[in-house]
Amino acid sequence: MIRFEPRPPASVSRMLGVSLAAALAALVLAAIPMLFAGLSVFEAYGLMVKGAFGSLFAFTEMLTRATPLILTGLAAAVAFRAKLWNIGAEGQLYVGALAAVAVGTGAFAAPAFVLIPLVVFAGALAGGLLMLGPTLLKTRLGVDEVVTTLLLNFIVLLFVQMMLEGPMQDPMGMGWPQSEPIVDEAALPKLLDRMRIHWGLVLALAASLGVYFLLKRTVWGFEIRAVGENAAAARHAGIPVTATFMRVGLLSGALAGIAGVGEVAGLKGYLTADLSPGFGYSGIVVAMLAGLSPIGVVFAALFIASIFVGADSMSRATGVSNYLADLIVAMALLCVLVSGLFLRFKVKFITAPSAREAGQ
Repeated sequence: MIRFEPRPPASVSRMLGVSLAAALAALVLAAIPMLFAGLSVFEAYGLMVKGAFGSLFAFTEMLTRATPLILTGLAAAVAFRAKLWNIGAEGQLYVGALAAVAVGTGAFAAPAFVLIPLVVFAGALAGGLLMLGPTLLKTRLGVDEVVTTLLLNFIVLLFVQMMLEGPMQDPMGMGWPQSEPIVDEAALPKLLDRMRIHWGLVLALAASLGVYFLLKRTVWGFEIRAVGENAAAARHAGIPVTATFMRVGLLSGALAGIAGVGEVAGLKGYLTADLSPGFGYSGIVVAMLAGLSPIGVVFAALFIASIFVGADSMSRATGVSNYLADLIVAMALLCVLVSGLFLRFKVKFITAPSAREAGQ
């Protein structure tokens, strides 16, 4: 017989150690399909490391890929801390990008120091308001936010496609479903010449520090953690649970919305329906791998980004599909979930009593 007994709360160092072990376990498990594909595991991982860190261009590409992952990871982490299960960061990213395009394609004539903050604010506001709906449904009617946020992703994507093929389509795009380009005054500046890395990375790192300070050093952060631990006890202690959920929902959606702003105003320059390859969903893996730590999110995002960028490079060199990166990310999430179970519970094997012992 097996019995699970609760363990005392794990320390931060232990949680980070478990996350690191889960990442390593995912890499070991991913080696199995590599062997079946006829690859040398060490050669494949060597190519992945070279593809992500082997040159300045490769390193900046990895950082560029990590930028939206940091923001969507923070969006998931801050929501999950309050037990608000936001699975809709993908949709919030797109609606943030849509708002950035609406403001940044010439709707307002202003210098860069006015227009850039305005574009970022518009994207954050749009993402936050999108998350406000499922949060209201959860707090007022008890509707499961996992379902509502997940389904909103598909609704938003269809709405974006409709806008790109209709009122927001670029008249100079020869019928291609894309928006007009962001004007120069609204574009996020590049951090390095002739590289794609942009100031969105600085925004993401600043957001990580800001969320860390919020959760650890403010009354609101204490309320978020208290509601996440036990909402009924928090309400009994006088904490405004509904208001806390609403603030968390706004913040979580705003962070994902800023990720969309970075992709259109810092990287691509215009909006298309394939703007995100799944950054919102990958952000959940980032948050779980980081143990919901805002600082850990940065390192987890760098790990996931290096896997994606490195797998692209390895795929070009070996001919093996770059879907291997998705496999590694999925295995990392599974390993984190399994390790989290053993982090919270101790497994005890209880021997069933014999017939004679039972008779006595």
